[in-house]
Amino acid sequence: MENVPDIVDANSLPDEQTVESALRPKTLTEFIGQHRVREQLGLVLAATAARGGAADHVLLSGPPGLGKTTLASIVANELNVPIRITSGPAITHAGDLAAVLSSLTDGEVLFIDEIHRIARSAAEMLYLAMEDYRVDVMVGKGPGATAIPLQLPQFTLVGATTRAGLLPGPLRDRFGFTAHLDFYDPDDLASVVTRSAQLLKVDIDTDSTAEIGSRSRGTPRIANRLLRRVRDYADIHGDGRITLDVTTSALALYEVDTLGLDRLDIAMLRALIERFGGGPVGLSTLALAVGEETGTLEEVAEPFLVRAGLLLRTPRGRMATDAAWRHLNLSPPNPTLPL
Repeated sequence: MENVPDIVDANSLPDEQTVESALRPKTLTEFIGQHRVREQLGLVLAATAARGGAADHVLLSGPPGLGKTTLASIVANELNVPIRITSGPAITHAGDLAAVLSSLTDGEVLFIDEIHRIARSAAEMLYLAMEDYRVDVMVGKGPGATAIPLQLPQFTLVGATTRAGLLPGPLRDRFGFTAHLDFYDPDDLASVVTRSAQLLKVDIDTDSTAEIGSRSRGTPRIANRLLRRVRDYADIHGDGRITLDVTTSALALYEVDTLGLDRLDIAMLRALIERFGGGPVGLSTLALAVGEETGTLEEVAEPFLVRAGLLLRTPRGRMATDAAWRHLNLSPPNPTLPL
């Protein structure tokens, strides 16, 4: 087991977001999973520390909840420099970015979450800032406008994105290190749960950590959230100890099944199978049947259902696989070989 930092007193933390932040690893040694990315990033940071100066710009891509924000903070901690945090949607004009860049200190890490959503004018300013540590500030308008060059301190940009394909090519090419974070396997998630339980001073057995890990959809953020809900159940309906019986009862209460499917996932599969014979059916029709927005189904439920082999996205619409029928204890009308 990796080193565990100081114990967190959960009673002193005011809200769930604070607890989540407190559970985040502070160093690469504490970071669980993503072994290849961790090794590669560790080499980049070690070389930077040996040479001095700012590290190469880092781009982290991958689905939500896998540790992109945590890794950005780790970069700053490992280099012993401050970190400035903002997001792409918050930078709506080039002036917004210029204000942030001009206030950076030497060596500081600038973390931009959802960097693919940054305004185009700001992205173009970022090209020059990343390459030459300089921005041109426009003064005035029309023919009389002039560009005043502003020298910036050396900094390290860490960008995070869930949709790397939407990044402009010139911006993507200016990152010296690019890493894609993959979903975690159940063993790594069990280790995440074990570490978080130690930090929260929760008494939990290994069967329970494995059970929570297997239902966490390959995502540490979900694993930590489920652990906190199981802890609540153990505190109210037991003696605070988390056993396998407590874990399964708690997850049943919160409608998280053995595959990690939640209420929305099950509702989507049931509507697809019981109302439309397994499909194909259009997303908008399916959304009406479930009573949710199409965007919610497409962005929240579908990615995991497709990855779990329970749903197919075809040109004619969404279709339930044989595995989806069997998961709902139903017999597929025309059984085919498993995907």
